[in-house]
Amino acid sequence: MYRHHPNSIDRSLSLTLAALVLFLLSNSFPFLAMKSGGFIQETTLLTGIHELWKQELQGLAILVLLTCVLVPLAQMLGLLYILLPLKLGRRPALGAARVFRLVQEVAPWGMMEVFMVGILVALVKLGHMATIVPGTSVFSFGALIFAMAAAFSCLDPHLLWDRLDLRR
Repeated sequence: MYRHHPNSIDRSLSLTLAALVLFLLSNSFPFLAMKSGGFIQETTLLTGIHELWKQELQGLAILVLLTCVLVPLAQMLGLLYILLPLKLGRRPALGAARVFRLVQEVAPWGMMEVFMVGILVALVKLGHMATIVPGTSVFSFGALIFAMAAAFSCLDPHLLWDRLDLRR
């Protein structure tokens, strides 16, 4: 039932680098803008988290920060830490096996897809109150979701564990 993924390291590394660029774009530009009565308010992902905190929704703010910012960033950096030395033909970095195990364990906590569905529901619900304009970050965040999914689907864990085996 096991199927070998050709060019697993190359594909996963390129998709992870693309995801990192998309992540930076998602957190740098406005996520949404709301226009109502000549008043325009723009928000980024991080300012949205800050607003949740200010409205005394600390639990929700922490959850959004973890699932949409910190966990995906940790996954991308962890994959880069593992894949880059392997691509360059170097020995795996110290602790790379532990980092890969951590990347696999935190994967269920990266819930960017759920957040995106929430944003789409909010767009539909708030559409009658004001004009909602999706920003650059919404599109880069959507592409980020697909890039991360593709990076993990191209990744061959058996090959990676074999390469990370330091006993050889």
